[in-house]
Amino acid sequence: MAYRSLFSPNFTHFSSARPISHHLYYHPYLSSTSLQYNNIRKELSFPYVASVPYQPINVDYLEGEFSGHGVTFEGIGDNCVAKMGLDNGSTATLMLPSGLITSYKAPMWHGSTVELLHTSVSEGDDGEAVIQGGVSLALNYEDDNEVPWSPSTWVLRDIRGNSKDSIKVELISSDADNMVETRHIVTLGEDILTSEISVTNSNSSPLQWTGSIISHLTVSSPEATYALGLEGSNFHNVPPFLSNFGIIPSDLDEENDSEIGQLWKQMGLKGFFSGLGQRNKKNASEEEMEGEEDDGYKQLNEQMSRIYTCAPRFFTLIDRGRRNSVVVGRDGFDEVYMYSPGSSHEIYGEYSFICVGQSTMLKPIMLGPGEVWRGSQHLHNPNM
Repeated sequence: MAYRSLFSPNFTHFSSARPISHHLYYHPYLSSTSLQYNNIRKELSFPYVASVPYQPINVDYLEGEFSGHGVTFEGIGDNCVAKMGLDNGSTATLMLPSGLITSYKAPMWHGSTVELLHTSVSEGDDGEAVIQGGVSLALNYEDDNEVPWSPSTWVLRDIRGNSKDSIKVELISSDADNMVETRHIVTLGEDILTSEISVTNSNSSPLQWTGSIISHLTVSSPEATYALGLEGSNFHNVPPFLSNFGIIPSDLDEENDSEIGQLWKQMGLKGFFSGLGQRNKKNASEEEMEGEEDDGYKQLNEQMSRIYTCAPRFFTLIDRGRRNSVVVGRDGFDEVYMYSPGSSHEIYGEYSFICVGQSTMLKPIMLGPGEVWRGSQHLHNPNM
């Protein structure tokens, strides 16, 4: 199994409440086969992204339509990799149509660039490549009829900017009835990577949604990693989020005697997500362990999974082993999810990461008819 940033460049406001027109499901860069989510299931041999199959993409169309903004495209099987690059050396890599960000390389004080995201590649049951980690969206929507839907296939809508200043890549995903629209705008700046989402409810009834922008940040070891700035924040200990792209140690199960294993037993569920688009209906709020963070320089060597509430909009993760740091910021979201696999694993290995997420899990967001919600996550590089 390989543990690296896959497909890194060295490896090889939207307020309209109108329904989205159906041409998004027959986009020119897709094959002529319809991309209706619930009607098509085409098996692919390579690559799967966390076991989700997708329709093939027309890379030549993308190159012709969106070239000239500091973005290049490369076909990988029936998928596509979009590589964003700035003149100062900052780069980011995005997979289509999954929307998974697999790489963010940032310039450092010592003159070279360093990978800030953690991505793993493993072999699936049928020999396919399974990609996990990076930055992804794990969102779940539910209307009055309690019919859930989660965006998993993304269409490239627009690219703006240039390689000198910043690059914006806009993705869009819609439910089968075009009543719920999600836009994901990935912005690469000279010292920042931003993931901004907007959710538009075009239904005539309210919409409830939960979810998170989940980021796997690579570190030398959780033992050498510290969170600065969370002192005084209330928290809830919860089981880890299990999304399609999440990385969870294989030995972390219901028989595990760890703190998280015990939480699973107490709460009777394996996380808020048992798979993208599937919500566990149990209300575990009465079982959650609550507390207040008393450490302003918290070492993340212990296995932990918690949601911070009333946390500052910005806090810093410091990796003393790699001698770098990342400032994590948010807008719109009230909660911060943090997961550490602990320090019982090999350094610079499979589980050398810290997972952070800007979330709305404890308090779902309600959207009335025609309303739009916006939120974002910022990964800032202060090491230039």
